[in-house]
Amino acid sequence: MANGPMDRRAFGEQPNRPSGPVGGQGSEYTGRYVILLDPSNQESGLNALRSSADIASVERVRGTETANVAELLERPDISVHFEDLAAAVVEVRPEQRHALVTTAETENSIIAAEPERMVYASPITAPQQAPTEFFPAYRSDEEVVARQSKAEAAAFQGPAWDEQNTTWGLQAIRANISGMTGRDVKIAVLDTGVDTDHPDLIRCIEETASFVQGESVEDVFGHGTHCIGTAAGPAKPQTGPRYGVAPDARVLAGKVLDNNGSGTDGQILAGMAWAVARGARVISMSLGAPVKPGELFPQVYEILARRALERGTLIVAAAGNDSRRPGRIDPVNRPANCPSILAVGALDKAMQTAFFSCGGINSQGGEVNIAAPGVDVHSAAPGGGYQRFMGTSMATPHVAGVVALLVQANPNASAAELKASLLSSAFPLMQPIRDVGSGLLQAP
Repeated sequence: MANGPMDRRAFGEQPNRPSGPVGGQGSEYTGRYVILLDPSNQESGLNALRSSADIASVERVRGTETANVAELLERPDISVHFEDLAAAVVEVRPEQRHALVTTAETENSIIAAEPERMVYASPITAPQQAPTEFFPAYRSDEEVVARQSKAEAAAFQGPAWDEQNTTWGLQAIRANISGMTGRDVKIAVLDTGVDTDHPDLIRCIEETASFVQGESVEDVFGHGTHCIGTAAGPAKPQTGPRYGVAPDARVLAGKVLDNNGSGTDGQILAGMAWAVARGARVISMSLGAPVKPGELFPQVYEILARRALERGTLIVAAAGNDSRRPGRIDPVNRPANCPSILAVGALDKAMQTAFFSCGGINSQGGEVNIAAPGVDVHSAAPGGGYQRFMGTSMATPHVAGVVALLVQANPNASAAELKASLLSSAFPLMQPIRDVGSGLLQAP
């Protein structure tokens, strides 16, 4: 292609789109394709797909529009064009997929074309004396985790931390002694929604949007509420210790995962377009899907992350929870494995790499960039209460919150400068760079 090198494996034909609820074993692909277009010549690419692959009727959506996006993404007779991103999610009949692939390879105005995939954020049973974890729905390892002895579980909790006033995670990253609060900085959290009535979070919610058909932004799953609480919970919560990194930040809560913790690339793209259009300085994505050793990063997410950086938005994402250390270390999940997305690994209370945290097995973007607290993390829960979870999902909003603090400290910094500052200020750790990147996240 004239627009530069691309992973040709992205053009493979995939199974039909599943019917019924998304997620679960055997539904890694939806049957749709995600198309990345030349921003200066979007219509040419769409016209080429119309004429050669007979794609479904195209509905144009701007990032500021949210009302009908979820419904459009579920209609088999509609392809959705996100103009602000220069990207589209297209419906194509199975017999036309070869034509779509061929057109994408030869048409200069089409930069990338990849099969749309599922993304997840789901819990499994945790070992005794350890908190609930979040793992991909199709990688259930209950038996492996359950075999941990009580002694191992106790050791995993690490040394005692005094959490009477502040959670151990905020202490570890020094957010509790920072002079910054993230005042008025916008953090977008793309997840399972939020408990909009939680007394701790009412003040920080700037705007909400659901990109899941038939579901409001209200968080049934609990994952999104927990992440939002970690990023921007109040300095003085209703009860218990402070748990929010940037208590004066403003949150854009985008529901891109359904009430079962599953979503699609199209829903993620819709949330990204909305977040960038609404002025988010950082997008926090505690979601993803496993990749194989040697698998390249997705071109669509990488190029969109670069475009977001150019517009002042840094994207941070969970590295993934598929490892079972010390015996097995799995690669960083997608989309965190993109070079322009900051991949976040998880640490336990002993400042050791959490046993589930994925590592930098793959090169070219598959590295862990930074590590943050991700075990026994106390934060908000639906219903106005609190829960303790663990996972790289929990580490990621710690990073998003610190980005908000950095923006407050230097409002004119570019997204690239924010990223560089974040990495350069990390506290070096003894673990391999493969597992912790630059080291332990530190607040300014």
